[in-house]
Amino acid sequence: MEDEIKDLCDQIRQVAYDIHVYHAHGHLEKVYENALGHRLRKAGLKAVQQAPIHVFDEDGTQIGEYFADLLVEDDIVVELKATKVLAPEHEAQILGYLKSSRKKHGLLINFGSYRFQIRKYALDRGRAV
Repeated sequence: MEDEIKDLCDQIRQVAYDIHVYHAHGHLEKVYENALGHRLRKAGLKAVQQAPIHVFDEDGTQIGEYFADLLVEDDIVVELKATKVLAPEHEAQILGYLKSSRKKHGLLINFGSYRFQIRKYALDRGRAV
């Protein structure tokens, strides 16, 4: 399973990089979301934009939901940004999403910088690894 996740992350990373090369920076986040969703689906992957993700309290009670920019293959939460630089609050956001949704893997991708930025996050029992 971990090899499949790694391969899936590599595939998402390559598609996102290709989008960065073609579209460069300067667009709104939604443009990159649409492009990434489109290209991942075109590649045969299940990629749901604005996917509702349930948020759970520590005892398992559902306490709300948020909408992930993309949920790929029901396993990887993808949070997109179009900013000059990734900030600590962006990392906190993806880690919070993973923890409260009980998803294990996430990617934080920034299309707003001259330099392509992508970071992978994984949680193991609620802690980042």
